[in-house]
Amino acid sequence: MTGELLQREQYAKGGIGRWYWDLRDERTLSCIGPEKDILDLGCGEGITLEKILRRFPDRHLLGIDYAEEKIRICQEHHLPARQGSAYALDLEDQSWDCCLLLEVIEHLEEPQKSLREVHRVLRKGGLFLLIFPHDWLFKAARLGFLKFKEAFAPSGHVKQWTPGEMRRTLEGIGFEVQAQVCMPFGLWWCSLHCLMIARKR
Repeated sequence: MTGELLQREQYAKGGIGRWYWDLRDERTLSCIGPEKDILDLGCGEGITLEKILRRFPDRHLLGIDYAEEKIRICQEHHLPARQGSAYALDLEDQSWDCCLLLEVIEHLEEPQKSLREVHRVLRKGGLFLLIFPHDWLFKAARLGFLKFKEAFAPSGHVKQWTPGEMRRTLEGIGFEVQAQVCMPFGLWWCSLHCLMIARKR
């Protein structure tokens, strides 16, 4: 993970970065209702996975990430996580009620392939929660708060999505987009992230 910001290190710093991460996660997890089987795809170092576990201790939960080091960190924190590829999930068809894909899609060279895998493993009517960032505004915000290391760190992003493009992509794969939430200000042009709330048709 050379040059990459360590998630738990950044989160531990506190301040506005941690406040916003918690806000993002709270708005996302509040969308989950009775879904019993929850998959966090691209779980990273497991910060959100921990929150899901605390909030829904009775659910079946699994985190998957491609990076072996991130899975090691998850396991050190006793989280249910394993290594895997977003392009070829080692999971049965229609076996999950809910899938989270939080700040992952912008890193993928073949995003549609991953979205089709999510569609495959979700049960009919399954909940899909997807978040992607507004890159240039993110950088401007970090510079505004004098977070120069974070602003100029390599992002690894291969594509900047817009809400309209994401909606069309999801609908083309077989999801019904029920809502989109731009955070924190409600409008894409002045927000840092977009949360798409969708169901498998």
